[in-house]
Amino acid sequence: MSVAKRVAYLRGLAEGLDIEQSSKEGRVLNEMISVLEDIAADLEEIQEDIVILDEELSDLDEELSVLDEDLEDLEDFLVGDDCDCCHDEDDEPVFYEVRCPSCGNEITIDEDVLLLGEIECPKCKERLEFDPDGLDEEEE
Repeated sequence: MSVAKRVAYLRGLAEGLDIEQSSKEGRVLNEMISVLEDIAADLEEIQEDIVILDEELSDLDEELSVLDEDLEDLEDFLVGDDCDCCHDEDDEPVFYEVRCPSCGNEITIDEDVLLLGEIECPKCKERLEFDPDGLDEEEE
């Protein structure tokens, strides 16, 4: 039984007591039942709002799932499932040992520095130039 129906039943019981409406007791009882009716009406509105919000939340959840799938598809398209172009976790960085012709200092550089084409010797400040195109696989 709903709260509104229970309050209506309570009003019927109170009316059956034949309490004079103008007496102190009658006014208090009547006002208490009136307050309970207002509370029951508010409660029904809240319950209806909860049902509506629950439906809207379910709709949003479904839309979010679709957007998430679309985002994953877009990432797969942009990067590719089997992309080896960006990085391979198994690849170890390649280092090269370079000797400065002026001071004899040995410098270890990685492939990124080699691709720059030149660096300055940290010891004597001599400019060292590299030709990355002239490198063979065996020299690595």
